[in-house]
Amino acid sequence: MPAVVLAHPLGNFTINHYAEVRVEVDRVQLDVVIDQAEIPTFQARFDFDLDGDASLSDEEIDAGRVTACEQLGRSLVLAADEQPLTPRLTQAGLSFPLGAGGLATMREVCTYEAPLASALTAAPVTIAFRDASFQERLGWREIVARGSGATLRALDGELRGAGISDRLRQYPADRVASPLGDTALLVGATAGGPTLPPLAVPDASPIPVAGPSTVPSAAPSPDTSAPASAVPASAAPLPAVVPGGVTGSEVPDIFRVPDLTPVVVLLSLVTAAALGAGHALTPGHGKTLMAAYLVGTRGSARHALGLGAAVSLSHTIGILALAAVVVAATDVVAPDVVVRWAPVVAAVSIVVIGGWMLVVEIRRRRAAAVHDRDHRLAVPHDHARPHDHAHPHGHGHPHPPEAVSTISWRSLFVLGLAGGLIPSTSALLILLGAIAAGRPAFGLVLVVAFGAGMASVMSGIGLVLVTARDRVDRVQAGVGLARIRNAVPLVASVVVLGFGVVLTGQALMAIRPPGL
Repeated sequence: MPAVVLAHPLGNFTINHYAEVRVEVDRVQLDVVIDQAEIPTFQARFDFDLDGDASLSDEEIDAGRVTACEQLGRSLVLAADEQPLTPRLTQAGLSFPLGAGGLATMREVCTYEAPLASALTAAPVTIAFRDASFQERLGWREIVARGSGATLRALDGELRGAGISDRLRQYPADRVASPLGDTALLVGATAGGPTLPPLAVPDASPIPVAGPSTVPSAAPSPDTSAPASAVPASAAPLPAVVPGGVTGSEVPDIFRVPDLTPVVVLLSLVTAAALGAGHALTPGHGKTLMAAYLVGTRGSARHALGLGAAVSLSHTIGILALAAVVVAATDVVAPDVVVRWAPVVAAVSIVVIGGWMLVVEIRRRRAAAVHDRDHRLAVPHDHARPHDHAHPHGHGHPHPPEAVSTISWRSLFVLGLAGGLIPSTSALLILLGAIAAGRPAFGLVLVVAFGAGMASVMSGIGLVLVTARDRVDRVQAGVGLARIRNAVPLVASVVVLGFGVVLTGQALMAIRPPGL
């Protein structure tokens, strides 16, 4: 399950960073781009919506681009020979490319310049830069350094002289699974070297004449709160291409039809259920663990249905809770922090269940061994006559402990909770898209339908497993097969415990955001 969270590090929760530090003879220029995916953009949408009409006017966006860049500048540390430099905001840009589920993403572009106290000479000057914005958020972080009339030398780490993501427009496919984690730059700068063309930033424009402002350089522990931004609920037109590789294909267009006719509602419910069923078939939903649990504890068809329902209920509650965090708890906790910790809780729950299964099975085997020993002592064998193989207890032939059901509804519910705890991003986008369109109740219904689709698949798999196990149990093939059948609960408990330990290790490694 933790692997599912890590599969798309540039997905719908990410905030991605690009910064070019251009060192000239008498100044330092910064070209900073912040690419926010759908969910952080949705969280920030109210900051610019000054009139509260759930959409952004051109005036609100124009004012917001300056406000956003000024706030971002407070999280940028810039210094020359350990003396803080004061960057001045010169250009700003703010746009909202269309993302998944009808939600917008946000591209924030800010250009700053800071004069050096004295012009560069042959004596090296240490230039330090650090991007401390959104430190706890997942995302790509790329820092590029160039000299124009100046020569740069890396003093710590790698000196990246050219960008590899086209300023967050296109991430290299071979780096998506291991995103760049540049957070700081330290170079030595001396005078001399080729002069570059003037810094051109096509997606930003000069700020108003009365608006240019000086942004104080950040302290070592700057304010890392998110820059003000917004999501236009009905702004148009929006570009179809989403920076960062986030596409709108994850959520079908049926959910964005403006008129909710009966046919549209029915098709939407069926589509949501189908998406939930497909989501349940993807890796990472505990189907192996569910199989081991039902077979190992000798659960019934009723237990299989209950486990599928528990997974669905847990997933639906998780989506609603995460949506509440996105909508109402922006200042309390970041949603991707919740998503990173959910696998830890789920994995630890699986460890507890596996440990409980193992303890119960060991106790059962010990009790059966004691019973068998006591029975042999109470009914001694008559060695003068052949063994009576028709005896119901099979005297003279040690037999394996009889496999009995050790399932409990409490443990079944906990496993269902763990299996559905990690929410589907698609379901979350469906709900947030409905909220952005002013139809939260319809979004809730769609999430419930999504969960019903999950339950149908999980319960169906459980029923197939239970039925197959019962058919095997009815096969009479002597003590050998009986021993194999009775070894299954022990093997299943070890499988569940082992999966839990592995998943816990993976989840703990995934808590720390890339690049930190």
